[in-house]
Amino acid sequence: MPKQSQVLMAWGERVKQDLASLDVKSLGRVGVLLGGRSGEREISLMSGGGVLEALLSKGVDAHSFDPGLRCPTELAKEKFDRIFISLHGRYGEDGTIQGLLDLLGLPYTGSGVLASALAIDKIATKLVWLSSGLSTPEFQELRADSDWNSVVRHLGLPLIVKPAHEGSSLGLTKVKSVEELPVAYQLAASMDQKVMAETCIIGDELTCPLVGNSNDAEALPVIKIIPPEANYDFHNKYFSDETKYLCPTDLAPAINIAVQELALAAYRALGCKTWGRADVMLDQKSGKPYLLEMNTSPGMTSHSLVPMAAKAAGVEYAELVLWVLSQTLNSKGVAQV
Repeated sequence: MPKQSQVLMAWGERVKQDLASLDVKSLGRVGVLLGGRSGEREISLMSGGGVLEALLSKGVDAHSFDPGLRCPTELAKEKFDRIFISLHGRYGEDGTIQGLLDLLGLPYTGSGVLASALAIDKIATKLVWLSSGLSTPEFQELRADSDWNSVVRHLGLPLIVKPAHEGSSLGLTKVKSVEELPVAYQLAASMDQKVMAETCIIGDELTCPLVGNSNDAEALPVIKIIPPEANYDFHNKYFSDETKYLCPTDLAPAINIAVQELALAAYRALGCKTWGRADVMLDQKSGKPYLLEMNTSPGMTSHSLVPMAAKAAGVEYAELVLWVLSQTLNSKGVAQV
């Protein structure tokens, strides 16, 4: 892999070149999907509001559409030419809206039906990654009648319990004793029919943004996340100014490269498209990176991570948004699987 700085600057320069030759009018009437019905609705409204403002600032004929307030089938009445998906979580990042847009023949940002459906399901994602020989924490699907002592014997303590289809740390619990498992399970099960537990990797929390299609994808700089009291929960992800982000990181170059290579392999294994973000934990004892999940509709709030990495390449927020949207010009409304 070329040096991180070389890849970063090469991508940033290509973005500048692509935008310099882009005829904004060729994008037509653009719908920005935001809000939605998932537990991440509040964050989606923030992401989508930023995306809409950025597109308007670039002269794009952009309009918001909230499928949480309107029937998604009304998209056909809007006469959109393409869609920027700023939905997070279920009913927006899980392949359902992607399938509808495919049926309507509307090009859209991000991954297609299959990659979106796989990535939203943390258990399915892990099975794909394990079949590809990629490192991810050991896990077990939980049920109300699970043998909690057996779970602890298998995964050890501490362990993480979370809904299989939620993001933004919703319903997540760090379990430190077997007695805490039933309560953690009930919390996750209140949000999702599928619940999982995984071994808790102790170490640095990292994320790696990715751009491009599966075969020609590139990794942007790794970002190290330092939340207060090592607790990167919903509040510290989106609303706290106490969380610190290091981009570039203070890690050894070889570790950054290893994380990028792992993130790229994870992105390709799922068949992701246009952009995404892999969340990774770096084991403090072994120095080995472990994949946690893949985000196929990355956040675009003031605290979001893909814009942070793009800025390190000299690509400002509005330029990133316009570039992501411009990638839909390569689609002719066919299924983006």
